Amino acid sequence: MTAPARRADDAPRHALPPGLIHDLRTPLGQIIGYAELLVERAEDGEGKSLAPDLQKVKAAGYRMLRLIEDNFFGVRPAAPVAEADPAAESTEPIEAKKTAEPGSGAVRVPLARFILDNTESILAEWEAFARTCTPASGGMDIVALRDHAAEMLKVIAADLGTEQGGDEQSEKSKGNAPAAEASAATAAEEHGADRAGSGFTIEQMVSEYRALRASVIRLWTKAHGELTPADVDDLTRFNEAVDQSLAESVSRYTEELDNSKEMFLAILGHDLRTPLGVVFTSARFMLDTGELAEPHLTLMGRIASSSTRMVHMVGDLLDFTRSRLGGGIPIVRGDVSMGKVVHEVVDELAALHPERPIEVHARGEERGEWDAARIAQVLGNLVGNALEHGSEGTPVTVTVGGRDEEITVAVHNRGPAIPPEQLKNIFHPMKPRESTSSAASGPSGSLGLGLYIAERIVHAHAGTIEVASDAGGTTFTVHLPRTG
Repeated sequence: MTAPARRADDAPRHALPPGLIHDLRTPLGQIIGYAELLVERAEDGEGKSLAPDLQKVKAAGYRMLRLIEDNFFGVRPAAPVAEADPAAESTEPIEAKKTAEPGSGAVRVPLARFILDNTESILAEWEAFARTCTPASGGMDIVALRDHAAEMLKVIAADLGTEQGGDEQSEKSKGNAPAAEASAATAAEEHGADRAGSGFTIEQMVSEYRALRASVIRLWTKAHGELTPADVDDLTRFNEAVDQSLAESVSRYTEELDNSKEMFLAILGHDLRTPLGVVFTSARFMLDTGELAEPHLTLMGRIASSSTRMVHMVGDLLDFTRSRLGGGIPIVRGDVSMGKVVHEVVDELAALHPERPIEVHARGEERGEWDAARIAQVLGNLVGNALEHGSEGTPVTVTVGGRDEEITVAVHNRGPAIPPEQLKNIFHPMKPRESTSSAASGPSGSLGLGLYIAERIVHAHAGTIEVASDAGGTTFTVHLPRTG
């Protein structure tokens, strides 16, 4: 039989299974956390008369928790001695972990040990705060509200108990996980992903960390009393660890949110193709019958033209989501004559813009292994961009040059120079620039995706695309290797 442990006042401490102690602490921690939350709400609102009674409930919860900690300690079955794990939850009496402050008779409880011994009280306050993050928290149970908070507290406690050098401190301040943990998702990263999936706003998730920081510091200082120089170091390390966890959560949250937005765009683009295809096919059929009279003929022609542009925009949207979701824009290589592709694209656009001359100059070998449809898409976007932004009445020039290892295609238009602040982001998605032409009929102009998609297709061919702009006009030059 295990002998009862003794406290400082020689009163015996009784042994209980650690699981039972855990089960007793959990509801008490919840009662305390909810009571403190209600006290704050009562004092800030119209229920100030309830605050004294709620304070009594909170005080009673703390007394019961202290009675458990003062009178019982957990005993586990005997096990082989293993290397100590600073992150493991301990049920030893908190007094056993206190250390004497040099030069004084006082004892201090290290913050790491306090966090491990009071995890349930801290989690209860975390849970109480998370429940206020409506509407996302409305249907959540205790497990979902707490999420990975317990694991994060253990990581923080372990970090506090580990020696730290200057380089580690610098990396932590930037939110970078240790190299050993970089390959696997941390508890904080998982928390960020879960909160994004649960509908929490990023402000609510950041507020969780702010509440966690405040709860731990308040509970520790209340139990600890006056701070010492060693406590200041603990607080500094604690804040660094919380900041690192927060940075990891925010990074993963934004990544998940971006992925979900792009997945939504992909689904939307896919679902739009079918009804648009029906509109376009029906309009073309009605036009091809030759039975329509004015004004119905003109109106049906506009429907066909508008649906064609929408089909192109939806195609751009799907290409955009493919490139952003990690798969890249797919290509199928084949033997292609660049000169033939260029002339087909130019003939099509010239028919749409009879008032704008488009000149083609070609020299050297024009064949290579490319995806003809995708290259036509690149040229269509570049020439359409030149027609849209070039000065009215001026020609657009397409120059094809064949070299031994690569082929170049340069598209030039006259007009005002592109401002430097726009030039550096010219290939970024959703960054359309203002048109200088009234014939802004580029198929993807309204989405601002044409140049981005062109750059991604060229990249998929292991090529490059560059832009130069000055008072003489703007030139986009594509460099494509002849083989992949």
